[in-house]
Amino acid sequence: MSLVYCGICPHPPIAVPEVGRAEAGRVAATQQALLELGERIKRSGAETLVIISPHAPLFQDVIGINQLPVLKGDLGNFRAGQIKFELKNDQLLVSRIKEKASDSGLMVVELDEDMENHYGINLHLDHGVTVPLYFFRKVGVNLPLVHVSMAVAPLEKLYLFGFAVRMAAESLERKVALVASGDLSHGLTMDAPGGYLPRGREFDAQISRLLAGPDVEGLLKMDQSLVHEAGECGYRSIVMMLGSLDGYDAKAEILSYEGPFGVGYLVASFEPGGENTERSLLAKLQSERREKIARHRAGESFLVNVARKTLENYIGDGSQPDIAEIPEEFRGRAGTFVSIKKQGNLRGCIGTIRPAKPNIIEEVIANAISAGTCDPRFHPVRKEELNDLEYSVDVLQPPEPIVEISELDPKKYGVIVRAGRRSGLLLPNLEGIDTAEEQVSIARQKAGIGPDEPVNLERFEVVRYK
Repeated sequence: MSLVYCGICPHPPIAVPEVGRAEAGRVAATQQALLELGERIKRSGAETLVIISPHAPLFQDVIGINQLPVLKGDLGNFRAGQIKFELKNDQLLVSRIKEKASDSGLMVVELDEDMENHYGINLHLDHGVTVPLYFFRKVGVNLPLVHVSMAVAPLEKLYLFGFAVRMAAESLERKVALVASGDLSHGLTMDAPGGYLPRGREFDAQISRLLAGPDVEGLLKMDQSLVHEAGECGYRSIVMMLGSLDGYDAKAEILSYEGPFGVGYLVASFEPGGENTERSLLAKLQSERREKIARHRAGESFLVNVARKTLENYIGDGSQPDIAEIPEEFRGRAGTFVSIKKQGNLRGCIGTIRPAKPNIIEEVIANAISAGTCDPRFHPVRKEELNDLEYSVDVLQPPEPIVEISELDPKKYGVIVRAGRRSGLLLPNLEGIDTAEEQVSIARQKAGIGPDEPVNLERFEVVRYK
């Protein structure tokens, strides 16, 4: 197998002595483990190093790979600009990875100067790459590099990308080492950068245990609310790396774990072994996803069925669903919101506070099309995504004005915040929104209303259809 080594590493700039100075000594275990990881990469005979970073240019569901011929970076953002990196890009491997990924239905884009200028992205090596490179270089690792962006895509597709990296390496007979860069929870202590996150230590303990196995299936099936509430930046990079080992045994070893600054730093080593079909998860993941979607759709409500078929028809041939008879309960008028998710991640949400159509059905039809094609936070839904989407529809009850924020309950009521012509709305009972203060703050942000500007508040209830 051309994939000769895999690893996981954190990227704390403070671990670099020229950055952290006296504080760098507090992560001595991480420093030593990163040096050991570099030694193992060198001993593996790798000819190219691939690093997946969560701090490279990030796209919603497209994986980016830097295609500049020479990859440059430094630690100038951390007051150590004298530490510079300049490495040759393995452009042939980049192109082959894109080819193999595309063969599997993955969207991969090669990031070049034109895209850098058009999208305003920065293609310099980020600290998710430069920090580990600092330690690898210390032990003599100076290989051509492939710089990969993480993506907010379904886990199955991230895992499949790692598999595509292995296929690309094998097709070129290139010996490749693949490293996932990422920190674990950023909220282990009260003085952590992200503040204290109660589930941070639970996440770090669970992922460390699963990686030590390695229990890849267990890691892929982790409770996604735990992942979200941990405030991490490494989980998805790790999933991408593990995909490269699909169908093979691997010797896993946790080289170090510590969190003296409230952020979990884990270094792990994976040495590929022999082929083992029992460790192949791709077919199983794809089958389970199809079964889950089928179960969801078998029990979907009338309005959700309308929303789904509307978007599928619109993207397919531009038509609208044929609704023979509108149920009595939906013949009235009301504002509605259509929310679309893809493997638990929001993919689009558009709605109307007050009705704009003759009845609720037509309101849902219009908002379903807008949620899938016009939400400015996302690219329009593509035809190949339709089978992965789950929908919900909220029918809004008439809003009522309130005087005090204490009259809100984020589980029961949505909120509308108004200041002049600006208004922002947040639906009730959203994951991760636990207090009225959070609810109002996010609604202010959506409306572009400052935190100290006077506002008028309204609350409303919804009937949520799934």
